[in-house]
Amino acid sequence: MQLNPKDLILTLLLASEDQMLEAREAVSACGLFGVRANSVRVALVRLNAAGLVEAAGRGSYRLGPGAAALAGELSLWKEAEARIRTWSGGWLMVYTGALKRSDKPALNRRLRALRLAGFEALRRDLHVRPDNLVEDMTALRQRLGRLGLDAEAMLWRADALEPACEAQARTLWDGEALNARYRDSTQRIRQWLAKLPGLDTEEAARESFLLGNAVIRQMINDPLLPDPLVDSAARRDCLAAVREIDEVGHDIWRRLRDAAFSVGANVGPSDSAA
Repeated sequence: MQLNPKDLILTLLLASEDQMLEAREAVSACGLFGVRANSVRVALVRLNAAGLVEAAGRGSYRLGPGAAALAGELSLWKEAEARIRTWSGGWLMVYTGALKRSDKPALNRRLRALRLAGFEALRRDLHVRPDNLVEDMTALRQRLGRLGLDAEAMLWRADALEPACEAQARTLWDGEALNARYRDSTQRIRQWLAKLPGLDTEEAARESFLLGNAVIRQMINDPLLPDPLVDSAARRDCLAAVREIDEVGHDIWRRLRDAAFSVGANVGPSDSAA
């Protein structure tokens, strides 16, 4: 399977415990997915130019200023259950009607920030989500700002909505689809973990990356809705499974890295890294 080397390198850095990656490790890892060494080196140069990675020594890289701040936000999925509380029926509201819509990059950042925080549009320029997050308003505003929301956006709490708006707000998320994804991801992870003993290290590394990346992305984008809008028990089961494959995947890639260092050679098919 051919992957974009820039996406793969950033994902490897985000997953790295010390957030450092040697160029030869990047070449080796990308080689497992059929990416040639020259493509990896070009990707590193472009990521460096964009400020997404930066040199951390001879032949080593770490996340650059353009990605480091977002990396912390993207890792919050691991603490998802600790970030939510019982829903009392209130709503968080964000109004962006006073902000310019003509600046398309700013508009895209704004909408992306709101989506990552679980907000959906109730009206034009009015976004809402259930008020079931443990963050206070100051912390929530700071987080939304880190994600890309304009400082001028209005943010407030509403204890209740009028009945028609309340009914509409509860339909903004497809709870059944979210529940189905929780159960499907949990099943896929459990099935993969069951077959793991029969896989060689390279195959296990490749498959753990593909499946792990997909389910982690799902958790990053999860709106963290309360009951009864979703089945929170199904989400907890899914999160537990995702944490497990994340830990297993880290262990597999560590073993692959150690094996490469012990033999003094790159991991993966030599033709792919040539």
